[in-house]
Amino acid sequence: MGHQQIMDPRPNRLPSFIEVLDRKTKPPVDLFSFYIYMRDQQRSVDYLDFWLDVSQHTHLCRHFVSELRRSILVETPDLEKTTSKRSSYVLDHFGENNDASGPSTEPHNDEKLKDQTVSAYLRQDNNGSNHSPQSSLGSRRSASAMRYGERPPRPSFMSRNSPTGSESSSPGGRVVARADIRASAEKILYTYILPGAEREVTLPHGILQDITVAIEEEGRDDPEVFDMAKDYTFQAMERDAFPGFLRAKVFGNIVPPSRFLRLVLGLIAFFAGMWAAFVLIFLDKPKHIRCWLILPFTIGVYSLASHQYHMDPLLALAGLSEYTFCNFSRIEEPYVRKMMMRRATMVLFITVSIGVALICLFIFVPGHRL
Repeated sequence: MGHQQIMDPRPNRLPSFIEVLDRKTKPPVDLFSFYIYMRDQQRSVDYLDFWLDVSQHTHLCRHFVSELRRSILVETPDLEKTTSKRSSYVLDHFGENNDASGPSTEPHNDEKLKDQTVSAYLRQDNNGSNHSPQSSLGSRRSASAMRYGERPPRPSFMSRNSPTGSESSSPGGRVVARADIRASAEKILYTYILPGAEREVTLPHGILQDITVAIEEEGRDDPEVFDMAKDYTFQAMERDAFPGFLRAKVFGNIVPPSRFLRLVLGLIAFFAGMWAAFVLIFLDKPKHIRCWLILPFTIGVYSLASHQYHMDPLLALAGLSEYTFCNFSRIEEPYVRKMMMRRATMVLFITVSIGVALICLFIFVPGHRL
């Protein structure tokens, strides 16, 4: 199912940021390529890691509530479930589709409601006795005490390609305990949020304060704790990093170290060709000897054009894109491949035109021995 969603074509447009995070795209505009871009070029991969970790935390919370609901449905008699006020409304109405939907441009209302329900249940569970799929499945909770949050969290990217449903297994293949959710929230807090944290991300002071108070003082660990921070980092990456990522991967297929290498190689080859051309002219060498100028001028012009246009046209025509230095992946995204082929043809035409002009000039110009 997830594979079919990834295969959905976008013949006439580039992918959106949500589609990249949702892993609906193919190389070179997939989530892995964006991660490498954030790490190697933007130097701000901590923001992406924070977003992914919060999404994983949301997935963990959904799985916990889903497992708890399944346990109650299995071990609680139908009569008691239908007549008892102590059965939780949240667990009875968590939804038959337990797949944690990933981000989409138009999230469904039931997905928003599901995330609100998870957070509401976890807040109630945190105020009462600890409850997990392994503990006291007959414990009963009041539905009237439950209330939905004011703001639904952004859906997680984890879902559509992850095992889901009541039979899905948690990370590590074990049942999720309540303590695991608390540990996950604290790990995010201590890794990204607190001042001086190992991978501290820059967030507005108000958001930092709200998260710190919610976790350390109120004891909360539901997904809505990180809502504002997750939205903020999403918008920051979409505004500041994603346009550059598209430019780098749609209009180019080489990384900065390769560009620099081509610049150095192109300058050396071009100036070597110019030096050899003038030497052969002023020594009045015959034209068949001057034909050797084809080699340095071709290498020089091709390398300089690759640097200038951020693209190796021959690699692009072969359907390859570089994601790290000297490591290549196939260009599989249909619209990106079409644009890349068009641009590669243009760059190759410019390269050949300049190279032919220079070679003809220095081969056929009359020689004059000094």
